[in-house]
Amino acid sequence: MNYAEKRETLYAPLRDVFNWDWLYGMEYALADIHPITSEFRVELAQATETLGKIYAKAAAFTQIGSDELLQALGIPDEALGAIRVLVIPNLATTIGRFDFALTSEGLKMLEFNADTPTSVVEAFYVNGHVCTHFGYQDPNRDMENHLSDAFAQILGRYQELGYPTDSIVFSALGWHDEDRGTTQYLLEHSGLKARFVSLENLRVFEDRLWAFTEEEKIPIDVWYRLHALEKLAEEQDEDGYPTGAHVLDLVARGKLALINPPSAFAAQTKALQALIWGLHEAAEFFSPEEHDMIERYMLPTYMENRFLGQEGYVSKPLLGREGGAVSIYASDGKILEKDHDEFYWKQPMVYQKFVELEEVEVSTLSGPYKGRLLWGSFLIGGKASAIAARIGEQITGNLSCFLPCGIRP
Repeated sequence: MNYAEKRETLYAPLRDVFNWDWLYGMEYALADIHPITSEFRVELAQATETLGKIYAKAAAFTQIGSDELLQALGIPDEALGAIRVLVIPNLATTIGRFDFALTSEGLKMLEFNADTPTSVVEAFYVNGHVCTHFGYQDPNRDMENHLSDAFAQILGRYQELGYPTDSIVFSALGWHDEDRGTTQYLLEHSGLKARFVSLENLRVFEDRLWAFTEEEKIPIDVWYRLHALEKLAEEQDEDGYPTGAHVLDLVARGKLALINPPSAFAAQTKALQALIWGLHEAAEFFSPEEHDMIERYMLPTYMENRFLGQEGYVSKPLLGREGGAVSIYASDGKILEKDHDEFYWKQPMVYQKFVELEEVEVSTLSGPYKGRLLWGSFLIGGKASAIAARIGEQITGNLSCFLPCGIRP
């Protein structure tokens, strides 16, 4: 059986759930598997859970800070009220994903996708099927229940706070296969009585957010959205009405419960990463054990460029995603690699120490490919959960490939 036949045998049965094994007309999910050790799996989990607590502590601190602090972190004015809503103070997000690189200096966390992470279906569903096919142990086995536990946790907390929770809607762009499929998968494993309604079919009127279906209109009490809050903040109706700002005002006034909660937005901004590192260098705010973990797993990250003339570095937009507007520089400021997408370039940047991502070779439809490996490790309800690997260039963009991983039997 050649690679193409093996790939079709592997992914065709999964397409009722995972129908984006091709993306943008290119192979996305690879019919290959990357072996890992149990020790590496344990370290990823430990780093994820520890950093999750550090981020939660820092995010909660910023949520009670001044408007000037929040604006410096990249929070738009429209979201300043919503960002202050504390749901679970020791939990930054319900569904989050840390991105790690295995480097010559050990495991290093590059960024935290706290607000709207994807790769969920790949980690919790697809990876296990591929492991079975190749005879490997799935490092994510039996972790789907983490999702329902996390959704029950935050819904219960909203109920404790007095929010109505009768009407629950999950939303993503209806035309976007990956976002829609990811959101529908989360809905099906949330354990909640909810329905999916595309973002295009949501409206604000009578000071509420409503979902429109062919049969009825539904007032929304709880809204899971695979939709970035900074994008929501900018959105307007066709007549220019600031719908997104109104939705965020509903959140600020306790009239709409969000999943992920507003604290996830505070944790999403890479400026928080710079703040954490600054507090670490000043030996402030965190416990000695937390400082040890920051030093071990995080990278020097600043709001100004302290690397020029010293060592290689990376610039990243505060609220960029999928490698957008990321550039890699040599110590003399010469650009080594640069993202070429049009988005995020107008945002303020953070500057982070550059580290080489691990290089591996895999099989693809185009033949053998040597690429750089990025590890996504999910933080679900504050607990370390499933992992997913992607392979691409030094800047892991939206054309990088999903590479299943497994523990050798």
